[in-house]
Amino acid sequence: MTPFRLEGKTAVVTGGASGIGKSIAERFAEAGACICILDVDLAAAQDVSKKISSAGANARAYQCDVGDHAAVKSTFDEIVGTGPVNILINNAGISHIGNLESTTEVDFDRIFRVNVKGMFNCLAALIPHMKIHGGVILNMASIAASTGLSDRFAYSMSKGAVVSITYSIARDYLKHNIRCNCISPARVHTPFVDGYLKANYPGHEAEMFKKLSETQPIGRMAQPSEVADLALFLCSEEAAFITGTDYPLDGGFFKLHG
Repeated sequence: MTPFRLEGKTAVVTGGASGIGKSIAERFAEAGACICILDVDLAAAQDVSKKISSAGANARAYQCDVGDHAAVKSTFDEIVGTGPVNILINNAGISHIGNLESTTEVDFDRIFRVNVKGMFNCLAALIPHMKIHGGVILNMASIAASTGLSDRFAYSMSKGAVVSITYSIARDYLKHNIRCNCISPARVHTPFVDGYLKANYPGHEAEMFKKLSETQPIGRMAQPSEVADLALFLCSEEAAFITGTDYPLDGGFFKLHG
C-alpha cells in the first residue's frame, strides 16, 4: 500500500484559506481526503476549495470565526450532518508583537479569543461526534510555547496553552480512539511574514528577511509545505502509535539556538 494516504477520510482545517492551513488542506487533498476549509475569509476559502476541486479532489468552504462559540457549533453540526469527521486540524490563529508592558488588555483578549478559546470551541463542537468513530486531532502550536522569545508575551502564552490542551485531550480521549498531537514550528515563510516586513521595515524587507531566516540554526525559515508534510504523517495510519506529543519543526532552534 502507498503510505500516508487519507482516502475515505474527511478533514476539517481551520484557518485553511492561507499560509500553513492552505498548504495542509492542499496536501491532505492530494492524499485523498475530503477537505472542509474553515476561515473568516469566505472568498479566500472558496478560492482554495475551487483549486482543490479543479485538481480532482473534494473540498468545501465554510465561513467561520473560531472565536464565536455558537458559530463554530453551527458550522460543525452542518459538517457532521454530511458524515463523520475523521481529522481536525486546529490551525486558525493570530499573532501579536509586544512584551507584558506593551500588551494591552484588548490585545491579550484578542489573542486568547482566537488562539485558545477558538481551539476550545472547535474541540467542544467536534469531540462528541468524534467519540463515536474515533479520529485524529492536530493542533498548531509554536516554538514560542517552549522557549523564550522576546516581544511575544501574549502569543507565547496562547501557544503554551495549545500544548497543554493537546496533552489533556490526548489523555482524556485515548479510550475513545482519538489521537491528539501538536506541531511547534519556528518561523515559517507565509504571507503574514511578508506583510509584517512590508509594514514594519519598508525598503529593508530583504535585509530583515535574511536576519529572521538566520535565527533558525539551519539558516532559513520553514516552508508551509514542510509543516503540511509532517501534519500528513501525524494524521495518517503510519502514525497510529503516536499521541500526546508536541513535535518541534524548528530548524534546530530549540536545541541549538544561541
